[in-house]
Amino acid sequence: MNKIIIASKRRKLANIQHDYPQAEIIDVTSKATEPFVKFSPFYPLGNIPIPFSEGSVSASVEGVWQGLKVFEQEDVDERKFHITNRKGLKRTVRKFGIPKGHRKGIAGTELLGYIDARKLIYIPTYKWVLINRLEKEVQLLKSMIKQKDLVLLDYETNGVIDNPQKPLSHAYLIKYFLEERL
Repeated sequence: MNKIIIASKRRKLANIQHDYPQAEIIDVTSKATEPFVKFSPFYPLGNIPIPFSEGSVSASVEGVWQGLKVFEQEDVDERKFHITNRKGLKRTVRKFGIPKGHRKGIAGTELLGYIDARKLIYIPTYKWVLINRLEKEVQLLKSMIKQKDLVLLDYETNGVIDNPQKPLSHAYLIKYFLEERL
């Protein structure tokens, strides 16, 4: 298999092309074009099961992540599960205070720390989407990787799941999935 490289969307495209002249460069952010924009956690693929919340679904992966986030001044926000225009999903410290964790399910009593929430909420939700909502797009990437290296562009480039200092890159989750390591 050829290599899968993660690069920052913030870098100049010309520099990435210079560094990886033989690679296919694919933007997987919310600014990407069809069909690859669907890999964005903000993209409203619809009917995504919310972990530990039987029968409840979200329009997007980011809706799950933001909706289950609990702050000093605000608990779960179920409205985030229904946003389909990709706007107003983020919930910030400035508005709600320090995050206390992520609720383990909409009606759950347990609060998960950041890394546990990644492992029990974000990653399983994103993996579910890759398997159940992005079958064609995943197959397209698999066929492309047979031909040449892939560079996946993401705003975040942290691929270390246990690193709480930086947000986790969903491009790395795609890479790990394609490499059968997710």
